Amino acid sequence: MAGIETMIIETKALTKRFGDFTAVDQVNLNVGAGEIFGLIGPNGAGKSTLIKMLTTLLPPSSGSATIAGFDLAKQPQEIRAHIGYVPQLLSADGALSGYENLLLSARLYLVPRSERPAASPPPRR
Repeated sequence: MAGIETMIIETKALTKRFGDFTAVDQVNLNVGAGEIFGLIGPNGAGKSTLIKMLTTLLPPSSGSATIAGFDLAKQPQEIRAHIGYVPQLLSADGALSGYENLLLSARLYLVPRSERPAASPPPRR
């Protein structure tokens, strides 16, 4: 978009492979400050995988990205401190166990690793 000087999201050939399967294939994306963009496509197109990479929840297989000026591979904590992430299903990711969902939330909210095991769900009634 013309006139935008600051890029908030920049990806260069960002790729994610799971074994022989390529879920995200060399995505080049630029989103400028103040822009609103939508990520659309059919089921299985790699949208969720791309978002998980951009939110530091899934490491890319190759390529690079910067989010708010921070390097995805080298500065994940700084990225997490500058983003908000609300998954489509607000309560939990159904593909994860309850414990894995707690760990995900702890990572997103920058709970120190040393404090994560102490966090446990309330007792069942």
